Amino acid sequence: MRDRRRVICFAVIVQMSMVISAWGESLKPVRQNVPMVDGVHLATDVYLPGDEKGKYPTILILTPYGRGGGKGIAEKFVPQGYAVVSQDIRGRGESEGSNVVIFQAGGWADKRDGHFTLDWISKQPWSNGKVATWGGSAVGITQNMMAPNAPEVLKAQFVEVAGSNLYAQCMYQGGAVRKSMIEGWLAATNMTKGNLQTFRDHPAYDELWETLNPEAVADRTIAPGIFIGGWYDIFCQGTINSFVSMQSKGGPNVRGNCRLIMGPWAHGSFKELKYPENSSKRPPAADFKRYVDFHLKGEANGVDKDAPVHYYVMGDPVSPNAPGNVWRSADSWPPAAKMTAFHFHADGALKTENPSGNEKKEYDYDPKNPVPTIGGQNLMVDMGPMDQRRVEGRRDVLVFTTDELNEPVEVTGQITAKLFVSSDSPDTDFTVKLCDVYPDGRSMLVTDGILRARYRESFRKPEFMKPGEVYPIDVDLWSTSIIFNKGHRIRVVVSSSNFPRFDANPNTGKNSWEEGEKRVARNSVHLSTDHPSHIIFPVIEKSPETAKSK
Repeated sequence: MRDRRRVICFAVIVQMSMVISAWGESLKPVRQNVPMVDGVHLATDVYLPGDEKGKYPTILILTPYGRGGGKGIAEKFVPQGYAVVSQDIRGRGESEGSNVVIFQAGGWADKRDGHFTLDWISKQPWSNGKVATWGGSAVGITQNMMAPNAPEVLKAQFVEVAGSNLYAQCMYQGGAVRKSMIEGWLAATNMTKGNLQTFRDHPAYDELWETLNPEAVADRTIAPGIFIGGWYDIFCQGTINSFVSMQSKGGPNVRGNCRLIMGPWAHGSFKELKYPENSSKRPPAADFKRYVDFHLKGEANGVDKDAPVHYYVMGDPVSPNAPGNVWRSADSWPPAAKMTAFHFHADGALKTENPSGNEKKEYDYDPKNPVPTIGGQNLMVDMGPMDQRRVEGRRDVLVFTTDELNEPVEVTGQITAKLFVSSDSPDTDFTVKLCDVYPDGRSMLVTDGILRARYRESFRKPEFMKPGEVYPIDVDLWSTSIIFNKGHRIRVVVSSSNFPRFDANPNTGKNSWEEGEKRVARNSVHLSTDHPSHIIFPVIEKSPETAKSK
């Protein structure tokens, strides 16, 4: 019940954000049943301004959460001359059809429901032929899915906290199931039947997942977008990838015209670390009304002059005058940085110097006793930056920490851990966490990642491990922007589980949901001259905040 409330609560927040509800007498929509290519009809609410005799720019919302959520947007925008169309996607609310596989029918490769809805709008007597889409989370995914090959009527998109590759960001991050998120969300929204089994039937990246990966076909997009996300959000990397792929590879009207806004936010609220008040004040580039006034009404309001990227550099929010906790703008993502390797040493040190000798760290990973999840980019369990100390002392957890920093260090961009590993099992997982260690000892999670070893070479073609053989692997920790303050320490934590954020690998070569025994894996991380496990940080050398603090 708690999980269901969490999802429903967030869905309401997403649907109602930026909404001003008191606009006098409540608007009443006109109900339409919009036909799709196969004869299925989708329940659609249409809100029109004034005497309903003009031609209006349109805001379109495609949602699995109930089209009634569009009413708040209508109450704000209809009095300002916009039509608002809110639609239950296929198999949801009062729309016909099946929601299996969720989001696929709205994309470019299947039924193309989003495209048919855009065509339908363009043919209505009240349409002026210009449409912008809006929404976050699942309502953002529907926008990402409809973007490739969309009709010319689509002029702009406003996408918040949404995935751009449903294999890598929704179901199989690093090849491991995002268990609590995907299973919890499907259950809370009554979409488990059909969807979960289909996803389980496709554990490797294949033709199904190609139809659910809009970032791979960004060159087919025709409308620019604003992409808003959070460093602790479940779709942090999806938001960034949407921007980067469309900004660099989109159609002529898309390339160079997209915007990215990244803040210190999660897919809901978090408790253990609170950033300053300025963290919640979005830059003007994130103003939806200003955005659609420019793209749909042609108002010269400066949208075209906005910096392409706005991002919040996190810092120590407790210490007075600590560097960071500021908004910064850039012309592109990621900003220029020096890729700096921090190596793991057998004594637990994290240093830029290479290790010497022929050391390795071993531990036993038992899938019946996995490392419990504490914070991170979650939906159904506690999220955000949380203190990891209560799991760092486990025997199946390796901890590597720098000395106390003599000066601040800024890390902004995507982070990758390059490990050399071996195991006595045919398959196992390796997890990596990045933490900011405060002077009082708190080890606050910044970001983390996982890799299922069978996918070390390719997510398309799994290959099992040979006992004792050393393999190089890359663990993607996604992206962040943070200044580790003077007096703090940087910590990297390595293990083989993070449950229930990710499913626990049974170490047998089978998937966790398949019947069969579980076995304990003897896993090793190598720390030698020939096999120097390390993490690579994009270090900003000329940060104005860190320079000021030196």
